[in-house]
Amino acid sequence: MSTVPSPPTHHRRLRWQALAGFVALSAIVGAVAALAVATRPEAQDLLIRPSWAPPGWLYGPVWSVLLLVVAVAGWCYWRTDGETRGFAFYGLCLLLTLLWTPLFFAGSAHVLALADVVVLDFVVPITMMEFGRRSRLAAWLLVPYLLWLLFSTAVNAAVVWLN
Repeated sequence: MSTVPSPPTHHRRLRWQALAGFVALSAIVGAVAALAVATRPEAQDLLIRPSWAPPGWLYGPVWSVLLLVVAVAGWCYWRTDGETRGFAFYGLCLLLTLLWTPLFFAGSAHVLALADVVVLDFVVPITMMEFGRRSRLAAWLLVPYLLWLLFSTAVNAAVVWLN
């Protein structure tokens, strides 16, 4: 009869604290985004947007859910004693996500924001592959994030093209 190994003792002790840390990290990304949107120049409101772009009020709730799911994905990976390489890509995802909103909204640097999100479109699948080596759940939890990023890339590209 085979036995399933129990998680390392430090994981059992720190499980909920670690989840809170991942959620806090994602919340910081969300707070920076909210601040960037709130302090955007008035010219941002005059941009021509594609007709298929979602209404502005939808972004906050969508990103809140996505960032929570991204936090849970990181936590799931951590629970497997995830490798540093996977966390490096995860951190890069959060950093690029953190930079996009200030670039696009507060800085009105739409081309730089587009470059940022295109890089993110490549980094997230790499992160998913790294996570998938240890936790399929962690990798699959990043799918909605990737899909929204691909859609955001299309919206960002359309804004650059139309303006």
